[in-house]
Amino acid sequence: MARQSRRTRRSGVMSTKTQNTIGQEGCEGARQLRHDWSVDEILTILTSPLSELVDQAQSVHRKWHEEGTVQLASLLSIKTGACPEDCKYCPQSAHYAKDTGLEKEALLDVDTVLASARAAKDAGATRFCMGAAWREVREGEEFNRVLEMVSGVREMGMEACVTLGMLDQSQADRLAGAGLTAYNHNLDTSPEFYSEIVSTRGYQDRIDTISRVREAGITVCSGGIIGMGESERDRAAMLQVLANMNPHPESVPVNALVPMPGTPLEAREPVEPEEMVRMIATARIVMPRSRVRLSAGRKALPKEAQIACLKAGANSIFYGEKLLTTPNPDTAQDLAMIREAGLRVLEANSKEG
Repeated sequence: MARQSRRTRRSGVMSTKTQNTIGQEGCEGARQLRHDWSVDEILTILTSPLSELVDQAQSVHRKWHEEGTVQLASLLSIKTGACPEDCKYCPQSAHYAKDTGLEKEALLDVDTVLASARAAKDAGATRFCMGAAWREVREGEEFNRVLEMVSGVREMGMEACVTLGMLDQSQADRLAGAGLTAYNHNLDTSPEFYSEIVSTRGYQDRIDTISRVREAGITVCSGGIIGMGESERDRAAMLQVLANMNPHPESVPVNALVPMPGTPLEAREPVEPEEMVRMIATARIVMPRSRVRLSAGRKALPKEAQIACLKAGANSIFYGEKLLTTPNPDTAQDLAMIREAGLRVLEANSKEG
């Protein structure tokens, strides 16, 4: 994948077509949001000379966001393992439990979750995300417990986000009634490559869930994962689906695959740092208003690469030593990195918070 990326990427002086695409669609796009991107346009941006790409992303970022700030978001697994989905990257899938050794854990109680949220807030996080390894939301005591968690987090003055799998409209409405800020439902990859990664849930199922979240008045958090064997065109196609949503997702997490032992993708090569920078910068250009989140896979990225991602348009990181079941840099390292980059932590009362 890395060798293919370098072969397809231009070098030297930016071509006229690339200048037009990035210059007009990037900078002009910062003044007028677009929802009619083609895959070819986005691919041209993604594969353009790196310095030009980052420069344009920075220009777009300055027009739409408070410069120099990074939102800290904390992510907690509130129900772990035994998920019936067969996502090839995920150690929580019941399909791979024999090989991953990850045991099922019951849904946490409300007090335990809210204690974690308070600790995250005390450490500087303004957004608290809760993930349950479910294929879909089911009515009953467990869902009622999640609604209590959402209400409790909101009462602390934090943004509350959950990822619970598919849900129907009445469930989305109930989450909205509890005060939910955002619902995470990633696309994972392009429509064309999706069947190589997941077979137990269709791509349209994901789009339908996002539509129900939007209908309920909850903001959308949706992104994907790179490094699963997809092509650069697949990456551009995933961004196209997101960028052509109207409105754009308010939150776009960009993840690098963390190859987990026992999963079908355990032998994948690590994502090259430049690939993450390119995805972050391209997401920033085509979705100017969105908060782009540098998400899973950071622990394998050199500090300099993470800073480059922040400079290229990422304005949030997930904060804490674990993201659901995957490792993450510790909090002291992250705060030191943010200071070294000349950035500051976004506070709860910020105009962007």
